[in-house]
Amino acid sequence: MTAYDRLTARFARIATVHEASAMLSWDGAAMMPPGGAAARGDQLAVLAGLAHGLLTAPDVADDFAAASAGDDPWHSANLRLMRHAHIRATAVPADLIEAQARANSACEKIWREARRTSDFAAVAPSLAEVVNLTRQYADALGPVVGLSPYDALMDGFQRGIGAADVAPVFDAYRVFLAEALPRAEARQAARPTPTRPQGPFAPDVQEALCRRLSAAAGLEPEHSRLDRSAHPFCGGTPTDVRITTRYREDDFSQSLMGVMHETGHALYERGLPTAYARQPVGETAGMAAHESQSLIVEMQACRSDAYLSWLGPLLLESFPGDPDAYTTSNLGALWRRVERGFIRVDADEMTYPAHVILRFRLEQGLVAGDLAVADLPGAWNDGMRALLGIVPPDDARGCLQDIHWYDGAFGYFPSYTLGAMAAAQLMAAAKRDTPGLDEQLAAGDLRPLVGWLRRHVHGRGSLLGFNDLLREATGKPLDPSDFTAHLTARYLE
Repeated sequence: MTAYDRLTARFARIATVHEASAMLSWDGAAMMPPGGAAARGDQLAVLAGLAHGLLTAPDVADDFAAASAGDDPWHSANLRLMRHAHIRATAVPADLIEAQARANSACEKIWREARRTSDFAAVAPSLAEVVNLTRQYADALGPVVGLSPYDALMDGFQRGIGAADVAPVFDAYRVFLAEALPRAEARQAARPTPTRPQGPFAPDVQEALCRRLSAAAGLEPEHSRLDRSAHPFCGGTPTDVRITTRYREDDFSQSLMGVMHETGHALYERGLPTAYARQPVGETAGMAAHESQSLIVEMQACRSDAYLSWLGPLLLESFPGDPDAYTTSNLGALWRRVERGFIRVDADEMTYPAHVILRFRLEQGLVAGDLAVADLPGAWNDGMRALLGIVPPDDARGCLQDIHWYDGAFGYFPSYTLGAMAAAQLMAAAKRDTPGLDEQLAAGDLRPLVGWLRRHVHGRGSLLGFNDLLREATGKPLDPSDFTAHLTARYLE
C-alpha cells in the first residue's frame, strides 16, 4: 500500500467509529431510557478517544510526509482535508477530547429536564464546565490552525468561514430587518386573519403523513427512520439516516415542516458520492451547506404556493374539517406568517436570522470569557429586546430552548442563516436551470429539484469549499441579496 492508501484506510476506520458514535447519539435522543445516560456518556467518550487516537498515532505523520495524491482533483482534495483533520486533532490532547465528550453528554441530559421545568440554575454548573472545556479546546486549537479561538470553532463546522466574514453579513441583515419587519407586519395586518385548522390532530396520523411526504420527496424508507425526540434533528449515517421530530396535538405544522426540513438534510446525506464514502472528500461540504439543503426543501419548496396547492388536499384527507383552512391562500397565510416570537425553531424566515445573530453574539462572549454563564439569561433577554423588541417570559423560551450549547456545539449557529441565504441563491439558480420547476412542485414532485441538487451540491461532497460550491452551482459566491430579494417578493410585494 502507498502512504496515501494507508491514510484512506485509516480514515475509513475513523469514519466507522464516528458512525457508531452517531448511532449511539441518535439512540440517546430518541430511544434510550434516562437511566442509561451515564453509561452512554462513557461509551461516547471512549469512541471519541479511539477516533482521536487513530488520527494522532505517530505513524500518521510519516504517512502524510510521504503521501501523494497525484493529479486527481478528488484525491488531492481528500489528502488536503485529511491533513486539515490531522492538524486539528494533534493540536488537542486526547484526555481533553474525552473530557468534552463526557461533559457534553452529561450536560445535554440535565438540559432536557431543565428545559422542561425552565430551571436554568439546574443546568448552569454543567454548562459552565462545557464552556470551560470548550475554551480549553479552542485555546489549544486556534494557534495551531492560525485562527482566533472562536474562528477555530467555526472552522470545525464550516471551513473557511470566520466571524469577520459573518459579522458584516449579519449587520447588513439587521438593518434590512429593522425596515422590512414593520412593513411586513403592516401588510399582513391589512389582510383577513387566516383560518387555523381545528384539532386535535392525533400524533399517529401526523406521523403517517410525515412519512408519506418524506418518501414523496425521495427519502427511501429502506435507508431511513423517522422517530420522536425533544429536539428535531437528522443523524445516523449516509446509508442509515435517522430523522426525528416532535408532535403537538393542537398544531400539525411544526411536525410536518420539521420533517421536511430534516428530510432536506437526509437527502443531502443520501446523495453524497458513494465512491468516496468514509473519506473526508465524500462528506458534506460543511454545516452551512447542510442547512442550505434543509431550507431549500422546507422554506423554498414546501412553503411555496405551488407545493401548498398539492399539499392542501392531502391535509384535508388526513385531518377532516373546514375545507377553507386547507386552501393554498390560507395555508400560505398561516405558514408564511411573520411574527416576533421567542422560539428559534418556530420562527418565520424573516425573523429567524435575528435569533441566529443573538446566539452568534452571545457565544462569542462565552468563548472569549467576556460573558459568564450565570449572566447568560439576562444577556439573552437584553439581546431579544434589542433585535425583536420582545422579552421571553421564562428561560425555557429563552436561553434553554436550544440543545446546541448544552451539547458542546459552539460556532455552529451562524451556519443556519448562511444556509438560508445559500438556499435562496441555489433555488434561484435551480429555477433558471430547470424550466417548469413550479409546475412539478404543484404536482408534489420534488425530484427535479432534488436531481438538480444531486448534480450541483450533493454529489460534489467536500470537493469544494462553501463559496466555491456556490460559485460553481450559481455563478457567484454567497450573495445575501438573493435572500433579501426572496423575502421582499414573498412578504413585501
